[in-house]
Amino acid sequence: MKIRILIAIGTIAALSGCQSILKAEPPKGTLATGQKVLVDDGSCPAGQVKQVTGATPGTPRIKECVPMPKK
Repeated sequence: MKIRILIAIGTIAALSGCQSILKAEPPKGTLATGQKVLVDDGSCPAGQVKQVTGATPGTPRIKECVPMPKK
């Protein structure tokens, strides 16, 4: 029983670490403050992807190029 619980917890932890990469930025107002998404829209150099961080209303989002995550 304990082994099954540990396997389930490990699987959930591994899956929660996966992040999908979007092809376009989400519309304004759809990201929560501090929420981060990865966007591969071709605006960053090869091997990198754009990371967009949501901000409070009236404050611009933070956009930066970060290394492409390993699969």
